[in-house]
Amino acid sequence: MTPEAEGIQKEPEAVSYNALTPREKKQRLTELAIVFLRLGAIAFGGPAAHIAMMDNEVVNRRQWMSREKLLDLLGMTNLIPGPNSTELAIHIGYERGGWRGLLIAGSCFIMPAMLIVWTLAAIYTRYQAVPQVEWLLYGIKPVIIAIVLQALWNLGKKAAKDVPTRIAAVMAIASYFAGLNEILLLILLGIAVMVVKNWQTRGNTTGALLLPVSSILAQVGTTAATVTSISWVSVFVFFLKIGCVLYGSGYVLLAFLQRDLVERNHWLTSQQLLDAVAIGQFTPGPVFTTATFIGYLLAGNAGAIAGTIGIFLPAFVLVWVVNPWVSKLRQSPWASGFLDGVNAASMGLMAGVTYTLGRAALVDWLTIIVAILSAIAVFRFKINSAWLVLAGGAIGLALHILGFVNSQ
Repeated sequence: MTPEAEGIQKEPEAVSYNALTPREKKQRLTELAIVFLRLGAIAFGGPAAHIAMMDNEVVNRRQWMSREKLLDLLGMTNLIPGPNSTELAIHIGYERGGWRGLLIAGSCFIMPAMLIVWTLAAIYTRYQAVPQVEWLLYGIKPVIIAIVLQALWNLGKKAAKDVPTRIAAVMAIASYFAGLNEILLLILLGIAVMVVKNWQTRGNTTGALLLPVSSILAQVGTTAATVTSISWVSVFVFFLKIGCVLYGSGYVLLAFLQRDLVERNHWLTSQQLLDAVAIGQFTPGPVFTTATFIGYLLAGNAGAIAGTIGIFLPAFVLVWVVNPWVSKLRQSPWASGFLDGVNAASMGLMAGVTYTLGRAALVDWLTIIVAILSAIAVFRFKINSAWLVLAGGAIGLALHILGFVNSQ
């Protein structure tokens, strides 16, 4: 069925939001809400799948903008912290409807996943001690390790693309096991690679646009206070800090959560963290809604809201600030160098946390077999991660029912 047959209105990208009549503005914002609510409800498969869906919807079907424009916006998401696919939705909303469109597109894309994860968190808290639920997660956890390994491999090939970035990745792995602060590490390695790559290009000040942001993020990342009680305010502050500095894939979030929530503050166990990631994997939308799940575990309903707002708020603010500067930052060798260093360091941290989580997930020969089969499925056959997670849960539950394993 063609877009015209479906009643989809095609509109030239040259028509700006401010040039519309009040009725046309309302119609455009309503359309943004409908489109991104639907995308948020069916967006399984991770950021790459989300971006592909947006490309099909925004460029092919509705012709809201050219593919070149969409690629420019996507490139910008790689220069700022936060979840790439969510930030792309926010960028599209800003282009289509100004600050109102920014809020509507981003919120509608996040909302379905947040509500689903929130509901599952409540169920998990109530029934996690029930054997059937335990065995469901028993089969899912090794699948998660395979999915993370695939993301690490694919992203790592792009991130470690030259000598400076490979050195940064190795240093990040070593620093992770040495227990150094991840946020400070990302900033320092990003600056180091930026300087190394641009030392010959003196007098170029265009990329300095990123440096004030870097210093601000460094201050945010190094001023975390020790939390004595877990309140919704503590949850909000923790995830706000993460949202301000987290580069790369949503899987990099694991490195921060493992170190701060499990090892430093002892708010969660490694098993609970794996459970949170598993929930985030077989639900649609951003992986960052893991914050909704963890927030609920730590501080109930208020914690779920606080965690979600905290981790996504920086994305809205950063997109609003940098959108007018897209073309300049895209052409900056300094900004690109900083991003290269941060991405390489992120992959190093991701490798470290994959090892840590693997030890917690691969507890016997059955989980090892599930992990190996899952790795073959994702690497060789490119099976959607959502289907693999569902299959892992079914395998775990079946093993329990058939009595192959009697205790976890």
